[in-house]
Amino acid sequence: MSKSPKQTIMRSTLSQVRGSGSAKSGTAHWWAERATSVALVPLTLWFILAIYRMAGLGAADIAHWVSHPVNATLLLALILVTFHHMALGLQVVIEDYIHNDRTRLGVVLLMKGVTALLAIAAIIAVLKLAVIG
Repeated sequence: MSKSPKQTIMRSTLSQVRGSGSAKSGTAHWWAERATSVALVPLTLWFILAIYRMAGLGAADIAHWVSHPVNATLLLALILVTFHHMALGLQVVIEDYIHNDRTRLGVVLLMKGVTALLAIAAIIAVLKLAVIG
């Protein structure tokens, strides 16, 4: 009885890993995290300085300060960038620690929904102060 020759499959390394994950979306996510963190530095410093300068003022004075277009715009930018940065970071944590695909998708969608609602609530509060005073 002759032994049948062992058959080897010659596949390239690329073909072995193809379909194992994305090679493109991670870069955009990484850059978005870096861009939002860079944008948050001056916005946060401006906000801390503004809060420091307004210490002791009444609600009417703060509402008047928020009603200035530059201040309202910077506050809205701070809110949008902060919540976007937070969502990006939480998504990475969720993807790193939840290994079940369906559970991970559900938690990411829930987190993004809650983050969006919180951002909308903060934006409405700023707009209400800016318009109504």
